[in-house]
Amino acid sequence: MLSFATAALAFDAAKTYAKGSLFLSGEAGYGNQFNLENHHVFSDVQYVNGGVRLGWLPFEPLGPGPLFGAFELGPQLQYQQYFEPKGAFYLGAGLALRYHFLSLGRFVPYIEAAGTAGGTNLKVFEIDSTFTFVVWGGVGASFFVTDQTGLYPGYRFEHVSNGHTSDPNRGLEFNSGVFGVSYFFK
Repeated sequence: MLSFATAALAFDAAKTYAKGSLFLSGEAGYGNQFNLENHHVFSDVQYVNGGVRLGWLPFEPLGPGPLFGAFELGPQLQYQQYFEPKGAFYLGAGLALRYHFLSLGRFVPYIEAAGTAGGTNLKVFEIDSTFTFVVWGGVGASFFVTDQTGLYPGYRFEHVSNGHTSDPNRGLEFNSGVFGVSYFFK
């Protein structure tokens, strides 16, 4: 009976994150604007969002010891529904990058960066345009419930800007949380 339990717990992250692997991730999150530059006036924007990413692992896992990991890149679709101070949306597409640390078995921490560009109808004191960029950096960790399925929570620092394509463009910064599911195709 003990041998069956050991086999069930066995997981080889290097095999799951092998070169050429493809996986699909769906995620949802919440973000709350914070006043990074201590302006006297800010809009206190809040949102919920959803995203879909197709991950691709172009290289074999690499790195020494605890830095052993796999580099992911792939297209990201992002939707944000702003609900404070008033209803608005953002819909965009871009590129996501992640580095997954593979030395802890089923627990796989990651760092990430992403940027998307798209359309919006958000009109607040800090930004007023129909085009905007949403960029973020973050950290999180996946836990693999099967050899092909991982669940992940994470934190993101997000910046929203129109890239000075129109005025105003003070930009918005958000603390946000995300929860997602990744499924690896075999």
